[in-house]
Amino acid sequence: MIIIPAIDIRQGKCVRLYQGDFSKSTKVAEDPVKVAESFQETGAQYIHMVDLDGALEGRPVNEDIIINVVSQVKVPVELGGGIRDLRTIDRLINKGISRVILGSAALKNPQMVMEAVKEFGHHIAVGIDAKNGKVSIEGWLNTSDVDYIDFALKMEDIGVDNIIFTDISRDGTLKGPNLEQLRALKDKVSCKITASGGIKDIEDIKALKAMDLYGAITGKAIYDGTLSLAEALKI
Repeated sequence: MIIIPAIDIRQGKCVRLYQGDFSKSTKVAEDPVKVAESFQETGAQYIHMVDLDGALEGRPVNEDIIINVVSQVKVPVELGGGIRDLRTIDRLINKGISRVILGSAALKNPQMVMEAVKEFGHHIAVGIDAKNGKVSIEGWLNTSDVDYIDFALKMEDIGVDNIIFTDISRDGTLKGPNLEQLRALKDKVSCKITASGGIKDIEDIKALKAMDLYGAITGKAIYDGTLSLAEALKI
């Protein structure tokens, strides 16, 4: 299982949200490049980035900042937030983004996801963010009536092989990941699954690794010091 440290960008700064609430945004660092470089120096194999402003506006907003990060580190970067069409996907990949994460676009436009997978293959992942098991979109402001497992099965059917699952109620809380929902998801699909949201400490990392997941994304725990990235990378 790979450990993927997270950098969420809002108004050009590194922040963390609490349960996806933009009114509960806390700045955790000034310079995204320095944060990414520190993750690289520690040994991270991948970095997860989210354009939070982009997720709200439905288009990339902090793209220049994010691409600058990509240009300064050798570690591959995956990016989500406001990516809604093939043209944007193509541009981001050409600028060095290793993996593009589709969320709202995947729910609203599965045909586009199918075309993206055909054209860009392993460079495409789908982010499934859920509240009470229902898929949320548009910066987590709107919750659909679509069950997260049903949505995952649909994505698998159209060729997606990489799913990032977040239980929004756990995100930024340090209360531990939703192991029950993750286990149910893993039992139903054969995609690579990355857990996101709620990771607090090394015991959470061990629990996720025991599930044989592809990856685990962690942000707040690293910034708050409840999890050592160096220690997690050794598990």
